[in-house]
Amino acid sequence: QVQLMESGGGLVQAGGSLRLSCAASGSSFTINAMGWYRQAPGKQRELVAGLMSGGSTNYAPSVQGRFTLSRDNAKNTVYLQMNGLKPEDTGVYLCSADFKGDPNLYWGQGTQVTVSS
Repeated sequence: QVQLMESGGGLVQAGGSLRLSCAASGSSFTINAMGWYRQAPGKQRELVAGLMSGGSTNYAPSVQGRFTLSRDNAKNTVYLQMNGLKPEDTGVYLCSADFKGDPNLYWGQGTQVTVSS
């Protein structure tokens, strides 16, 4: 059974940094494309960073220049480095991914990020 497990969330002061991880298990395939989403209270889920199948990345304007995606294919893990965190970055961060050779889209359970002012 394919699982995505996020980790690395926590409480941090404004201006601080966190690195989130999204580790895939249970699949013999490598991650094809994936996205990090943020679910803030009372707001719609939004895509904050995406890794495309060709390796390109895109970021929401609100996080451009502060957040960086990277991946470790050997570990089937994607990271989100978040610097210069702001209170408005607070929310549950979820990753979703699809795998080469697998038509399904998978979601993790999320990790809480709280940025205090």
